[in-house]
Amino acid sequence: MPSRDHLSRDSIASTAGAGIYSLSLGAASVALPLLALQAGYSAFAIGALTAASAVAQMLVRLALGRAMRRWPDWTLIAGAGISLAASCAFVTVSDALVPFLAAQLLQGASRACFWTGSQTHVVRGEGRAAGALAQMNLAGSVGQLAGPVLAGALSEHGPALALAVSAAIALLGVVPAALLDRLPPFAPPPDRQPGRIWRRPGVDVGCWAGVSAGAWRALLTSYVPVALDAAGQTATAVGILIAIANGAQLLGTGMAGRVPSRGSVRALLAAIVATGGATALTAATAASAPLAAAVLAVSGVAAGAVQVLGPALAAEAVHPEERGDAIAVTGTFRAAALLAAPAAVAGLVVVVPLAPAIAVVGAGMTLPAFALRRRGTS
Repeated sequence: MPSRDHLSRDSIASTAGAGIYSLSLGAASVALPLLALQAGYSAFAIGALTAASAVAQMLVRLALGRAMRRWPDWTLIAGAGISLAASCAFVTVSDALVPFLAAQLLQGASRACFWTGSQTHVVRGEGRAAGALAQMNLAGSVGQLAGPVLAGALSEHGPALALAVSAAIALLGVVPAALLDRLPPFAPPPDRQPGRIWRRPGVDVGCWAGVSAGAWRALLTSYVPVALDAAGQTATAVGILIAIANGAQLLGTGMAGRVPSRGSVRALLAAIVATGGATALTAATAASAPLAAAVLAVSGVAAGAVQVLGPALAAEAVHPEERGDAIAVTGTFRAAALLAAPAAVAGLVVVVPLAPAIAVVGAGMTLPAFALRRRGTS
């Protein structure tokens, strides 16, 4: 197996691939809705198309554990880059509904294949999974920060140009995928434990960590900006506050890679509580920029730690040949939360104001940590 203790060609390719893919995805995630608005689609239609992407991501993740027993992980990573490029290209040709829907479905499938394939690849080497995942996620987070900036600048000349550039960047990401070590597909162990893998000790913690990280990301990109705007923050202030949360996530990702193995579970459970608790306070503190910045920073650091420690614990809790299944199932829980968290807030705001609705969902994000602790997981 490749070593993760030095900068090998494989580790450089993994890190570069995550940065390139995230740059393309970050740009496309901004340019695609801008192009839809330009084409005359309503806010409801854009929301429905985005939801279709989330559903596609979740459904594809359900099949990836089996897929990685047939095909090597690097092929999923390369295919994800090609799929993302095709997603961007479709809508530059036509702004009809079918190309837009195809673009969102392809983007969802691409996300599922890339992150599952990449995470699975890096945890198969020697050494601790958390350190390898932290390195890859850091590169991905930098790309996610730079991508929207790139899309915004290019969209001054038209969102279609931004999407064309995003497609070219996605294709460039196939190069590092081709340089990855050719690890074979997974071979199920003969003594594989019966039952659902997500119920196993360690994997269950990783799955609920995926829920926490997914819900945080979903709310940060949906109702948190709405709450900040409703509280009177300017558009510039909203952008800065969201950037603080994303920057703090980078910090949390880096810190998670240094958590000792012995304290990983306790650190993860504490981070899940901090993510949910801080998220619950975001709307209540939205009127005060300093308070909102502090709360968003705490939630970002905690969420960054959660997204590293969760998959790492799940991967290290199973047989090496089951790591693909473990990574895939944690990603499925994350994808479900990306869809469920905004839907839960949308349902609650029918009967209560936005601040209590976000508080309820945020508080709900902490419950898995307490349940897992009572079961003696820690």
